[in-house]
Amino acid sequence: MSLLGRIMQKLTTDIRNIAFTPIETARHIRYTAVMIKRGDLSPKGPLRTLGSTVGALIVVLALLFPIYWILMAALSSSGGSIYSANGFQLFPNDPSLQPFLWVIGDLIIPGYTISLNIPFSELAVVFNTPTISLLDVSQYGVQNPSSFKHFLWNSVSVAIPTVIISMSLVVPASYALSRRKFILRRKILFLYVLLTQVGGGLGIALLIGLYTVYVQFGINNSKLALAVYYAATAVPFNTWLLKTYMDGIPVSYEEAAIVDGAPPWRVITEVILPLSAAGLATVFIFTFLTGWTEFVVAQTLLSTENYTLPVGLFSLVSEYSIPWAQFSAFALTFATPIMLVYLFAQRYIEGGLSFSGMEG
Repeated sequence: MSLLGRIMQKLTTDIRNIAFTPIETARHIRYTAVMIKRGDLSPKGPLRTLGSTVGALIVVLALLFPIYWILMAALSSSGGSIYSANGFQLFPNDPSLQPFLWVIGDLIIPGYTISLNIPFSELAVVFNTPTISLLDVSQYGVQNPSSFKHFLWNSVSVAIPTVIISMSLVVPASYALSRRKFILRRKILFLYVLLTQVGGGLGIALLIGLYTVYVQFGINNSKLALAVYYAATAVPFNTWLLKTYMDGIPVSYEEAAIVDGAPPWRVITEVILPLSAAGLATVFIFTFLTGWTEFVVAQTLLSTENYTLPVGLFSLVSEYSIPWAQFSAFALTFATPIMLVYLFAQRYIEGGLSFSGMEG
């Protein structure tokens, strides 16, 4: 099975486990209650578990409360502020989905005209496909919907090249630094560590120089040029991360594959990469989020028509007021895919950051 197939299989297993978790929990509670009732189990252990679970749940709810507060602001029909003049309220007085409808806008499958010229004749057949409207937000009182879909496309067209460029550099560099001995290897490793620490004032200075260079070459408004910059900033840390993960893979696995007659490229694709699935998934996610969520450089380099989602969200802030309902709905819609990625990729992120290729 390919690496992508293994990842999809694990994601399917995770989704199935999440779906059946409430059923399994209820079954376990029923079984524990029966055991306590029959006297086969002391109630002290389950009570301690229950107390720990309730305490952890309280902590999680406290951490999630800001997200809940933003959701309540997004559902507010007035949208004037994130707080109420009447005091603290857990629920909006007149909830409305209009802010979210304003964000997603009209969902339309556009029609196309297809012309077929039949060879050896002057006959041309024209087909007009219909335009399908899945959602007309004007029917719900929404006028002038947001440009979320335009910002979304810009973010996708920046994040995907960032991932492709980064992974094409990170994977071979990590393998070379982990498995190969060559001249200046230690100095290159030191340089990678140094580049992972670049930030703060030096980062701002580099941004000023970057902007000057991009303007001189006329690529300051290029999404591909922005993706190249993101890839360059993502390569040092992610290379070091994946290299450290590959260091935990026993060399004996490669030696066994070589003894069986596998060429070097098969050793990498069928031994190293499958065993590095958690590290690869972690690097992939970190690299994708670099191009998906970065704000400062995107706002500096791009013009209005190329704004990505973070810059598009900031553009809702005016000089004198903020449309809190629309702002909150935009922010939640933007953040939901990221939260889902972390939810389903938590196992791979934890495994990738454990710096070990073996379990146990």
